Amino acid sequence: MMPTLAIAILNWNGKHWLEKFLPNVILYSKEAKIYVIDNASNDDSVEFLEQNFPNITIIKNKENTGFAGGYNEGLKHINEEIYCLLNSDVEVTENWIFPILEIFLRNEEIAAVQPKIRSFEKDKYFEFAGAGGGLIDNLGYPYCRGRIFEKLEKDNGQYNDETEIFWASGCALFIRKEDYWAMNGLDERFFAHQEEIDLCWRLKNAGRKIYYCGKSTVFHVGGGTLNKQSPKKTYLNIRNNLSMLLKNLPLSTLIWVIPSRLILDGVAGIYFGLKDGFPHLWAVVKAHFGFYAQAPKTWKLRSKTQSKNYYQTKWLIFKHFI
Repeated sequence: MMPTLAIAILNWNGKHWLEKFLPNVILYSKEAKIYVIDNASNDDSVEFLEQNFPNITIIKNKENTGFAGGYNEGLKHINEEIYCLLNSDVEVTENWIFPILEIFLRNEEIAAVQPKIRSFEKDKYFEFAGAGGGLIDNLGYPYCRGRIFEKLEKDNGQYNDETEIFWASGCALFIRKEDYWAMNGLDERFFAHQEEIDLCWRLKNAGRKIYYCGKSTVFHVGGGTLNKQSPKKTYLNIRNNLSMLLKNLPLSTLIWVIPSRLILDGVAGIYFGLKDGFPHLWAVVKAHFGFYAQAPKTWKLRSKTQSKNYYQTKWLIFKHFI
């Protein structure tokens, strides 16, 4: 029997996204129960849902605690065996669920799966957040098959496979309920950005597997809550990435990666300042101080089992430039 599935859409002032994409989720998700977790919106999202989608279960959080805290609170009220954390700005497609549930059914070692993620605006190309599966390089910079830095590949079927990856995108993340809570969910200190990478890394350190399913496709708008050019997004990405490294890297690697990253981030901050303006440079500076402030607790949260092979040769970044 297929495991039971809950599609959980986190909403914050996103009535326009729900209006645009929720009908398709309902149409192509007959295998699932659909929930909208409202993160204390102050628009009329909840009223819109109650009036137009009476069969959707609405979970109302009392305050906006970001992507991480919002999901942690909302998922406490959901009992299905598999969660699908789905962004409100995602268009799903016919038969997007069944191939992923099959993967869970075949292999109990798999904790999380993501579908192929293509751009909604440029629908022949992969999308920034997840693309053909998330990987990481030896300095801890996340990237994807189909996307490296700002360069996006056209989908020519090159990632129609089913394969193990390092991290699954939070914009369409299927994860076993028992694995989610075994890791105590998402790290709420991250608020938003890279919290799903941290969760996947902790799962891998615990011996679980993360997979990509090329037989399932969704289209993601991206930047629905924070624009890609937002200084706040720069701040969260850098702070959270450094905290993730401190939490998950083996000590022998940590002692050289963190100093290297602090230097490289400084250089990147100067580049951002020249390219996008002083607020982005200041965001990098604030991110470093935010990382230092989090460091004592982050150190206490380090996994007891540290992965010594957190990246593999086939995942190295350089192959994308060949």
